[in-house]
Amino acid sequence: MSSADPVLTQKIKERLDAIEAEVERAAEKSGRSSKDVLILAVSKRQPLGIIQTAYAAGLRHFGENYVEEAAEKINQLRELRDIRWEMVGHVQSRKSGAVAADFTRVHSLDSLKLANRLNTARETRQNEPALEVLLQLNVSGEASKEGFPAWEEEQWEAMLPTVSAIQSQTHLRLTGLMAMPPLFDDPQQSRPFLRKLRLAREFFNQQIPHLNLTELSMGTSSDFAVAVEEGATIIRLGQALLGPRNYSIG
Repeated sequence: MSSADPVLTQKIKERLDAIEAEVERAAEKSGRSSKDVLILAVSKRQPLGIIQTAYAAGLRHFGENYVEEAAEKINQLRELRDIRWEMVGHVQSRKSGAVAADFTRVHSLDSLKLANRLNTARETRQNEPALEVLLQLNVSGEASKEGFPAWEEEQWEAMLPTVSAIQSQTHLRLTGLMAMPPLFDDPQQSRPFLRKLRLAREFFNQQIPHLNLTELSMGTSSDFAVAVEEGATIIRLGQALLGPRNYSIG
């Protein structure tokens, strides 16, 4: 197994420093602390060496999109005890067992059926804590986007029974929401969609007793500063942090 490349480690550190500085500016602009924002390194289509190098640069949270690709990486990097694997891609119900076994957080919970499957699968994991999950909302109405329909406020109310049912799952811990706005050349155009996710969180917290959603997973390489201004607690950064992807992987 390859080890961290010192030259690449320095390059990733420099990228990380620049991103952290931008996060700090955006957080200050909105009256927040940059310490409240987690940088999640999206490592899909990245080789093991890049992940090891990013780990050496100080990153600990890695996001993957595909179960099979992630399983191989997770298995080969088990010696990195404090690494945290987070699922950010669509999860098919039939793969819920693998996700419940290998991941510490799922950002892309998009149905009650999947919640039930994840809960049952996590129940079989002896001595494992509840699996942290975020609800993925489709805040744009794009047919290409996964997630609960949530581009109109009326749809939020229709979701309340489902949110309550997921909240009650013994082996899941519902902590927040996730969304992927449309991709724009101007990141400011993402702002209404990012704001909508924050308002949806406020609505659910107000309507459901003891819910206490705190996390907002939103913002990617193209719009993370705007996302932080709008309340993001997790930003999902891929190529801006780790460099170009290798699409022959996976």
